[in-house]
Amino acid sequence: MNSIGLTMLIKSCICMRESVEISGSGFSNIDLVENSSTRRKYALKRITNHSQNDEKSALKEIEIIKKLSPHPNITKVIDFSLEGTADDLVNLTSSLNIVLPYYKNGSLDNYLARKSKLNDFISERQVLVIFIGICEAVRAIHECGYAHRDLKTGNVCLSETMEPVLVDFGSATEARVEICGQQDAMKLQDEAEEKCSLCYRAPELFQVESYAIVDERTDIWSLGCVLYALCFFKSPFDSVYERGDSVSLAVLSGRIPFPENSPYSQDLHELISFQLKTNPMERPFIYSVIEKAQDLVTRMENRI
Repeated sequence: MNSIGLTMLIKSCICMRESVEISGSGFSNIDLVENSSTRRKYALKRITNHSQNDEKSALKEIEIIKKLSPHPNITKVIDFSLEGTADDLVNLTSSLNIVLPYYKNGSLDNYLARKSKLNDFISERQVLVIFIGICEAVRAIHECGYAHRDLKTGNVCLSETMEPVLVDFGSATEARVEICGQQDAMKLQDEAEEKCSLCYRAPELFQVESYAIVDERTDIWSLGCVLYALCFFKSPFDSVYERGDSVSLAVLSGRIPFPENSPYSQDLHELISFQLKTNPMERPFIYSVIEKAQDLVTRMENRI
């Protein structure tokens, strides 16, 4: 720790702040900071922990990212420090400070919002290039035995060369979870409500079965929603949420609305539908998704 002078960095200029509630009990602030000597900018994530469980969960995020480094499509932990000791019995909190890279091009969500205002659709080839980069990050996560569990456009940043970089591993967990009874089912369902973004959440996390295995294909559903957003600027369920209707019912219905004036090929529509299967056992693993996406790019290049 403190390889870049973390204490000095924390005391340096804060340019921007975003607050995010995590796990229903802790809070995470993300500050844009600048090293006073090098003038290099970083993202500083501060997580307030109210219990030992919070602390353990926060440290697990660092552990997972370090296992996945260095991957070009996954963020890295530059430095971190833990201050204090959390103890909910005596109302003590701790603070975990994580220094992460700063991506000046912002998130994919920001990028798509700008495109949406101009009704400026991304080319099909560019959609696939960005999507394959995200898929490569997901493949690395799954091969390490984890699931991200909160894949969404807001958790994808864009590098200086517009390469997608997956961030925020606060919801990541073991890829496969065995559910043995109603208590296990409710626990996972409650965790999903706290940690998995509503409009990208897989159907099996809305209604967790009492005896089942929930695996990494929760991420494949979310990837399908991300690909849909790359094409049409929003998740297929954002409009449902905005109308105040039930996202859960819309997700479980399995109906995916494609705009009539879509500028994209039927093949790309089918790639989205390939991932958005309500039955997780019918959903592909990441390898098949990458293979189909790469095949589309190859066919496109051959036509050119």
